[in-house]
Amino acid sequence: MSLEERAPAGIDTTRPSVARMYDYYLGGKDNFAVDREAAERVIALVPEIRALVLENRAFLRRAVRFMVNQGIRQIIDIGSGLPTVDNTHEVAQRIVPDTRVVYVDIDPIVLAHGRAILASNEHTTVVTADMRRPAEVLGHSETTRLIDFSQPVGVLLIAMLHFVSDEEGAQIMSYLRDALPSGSYLAATHITRDGKPAEVVQRILDIYAATSTPGYFRTHAEVARFFEGFELVEPGLVTLDAWRPDPSDPAPADPEAASWGYGGVGRKP
Repeated sequence: MSLEERAPAGIDTTRPSVARMYDYYLGGKDNFAVDREAAERVIALVPEIRALVLENRAFLRRAVRFMVNQGIRQIIDIGSGLPTVDNTHEVAQRIVPDTRVVYVDIDPIVLAHGRAILASNEHTTVVTADMRRPAEVLGHSETTRLIDFSQPVGVLLIAMLHFVSDEEGAQIMSYLRDALPSGSYLAATHITRDGKPAEVVQRILDIYAATSTPGYFRTHAEVARFFEGFELVEPGLVTLDAWRPDPSDPAPADPEAASWGYGGVGRKP
């Protein structure tokens, strides 16, 4: 029986999913033919895309370690995608075992896989919610079961904001700024068009337009606006490889890949 035939009810196997395309870039197996075909079209345009997603994962690990080392004991990973190696809860709980982690994704296959993997982890859960409705994300019963919003929270938006419009992004960030308590941290990465051929950028956008979540490339200044109201921690908003590089967690040595994305961590005063 093919993976498509075994797909949980309600999952559209005829339209590419960005979560499953990302899984394919990472070398995962939880993807369908339609996802692989779309991903291969992107790879043909940007051969370093696989190195880019590995850079992105390395940034996530460093950001999570940073937050936990700053005293954060509860994390919401919005747009977490399919489970892979060194998930957020594994990185955080390796440092502090009872760190609480809530994974959030709109793709129902993430919920199906996540629940199976996390069934025995009392400090971690996964919910299906849309980041475009942040009140539902933060107010979900599973979120509030683990997250105490009277204490600082770490929020991850890794490779997610480039799937929302300027208006949607502003609304999401405004809500998070108001809802999160002081001392909370927000980490985000974002694809950029800075220094990239306009034709290549447009062809990639055309591919993602066929998914349920079209993409947006932004400049450094446009990405920086998402952090308004947060104090960027050093070294600020930089290419993925330049954010607090850690010799114990080397990112792939591909400067061209890293230059496709910016990453930063902000603290709510």
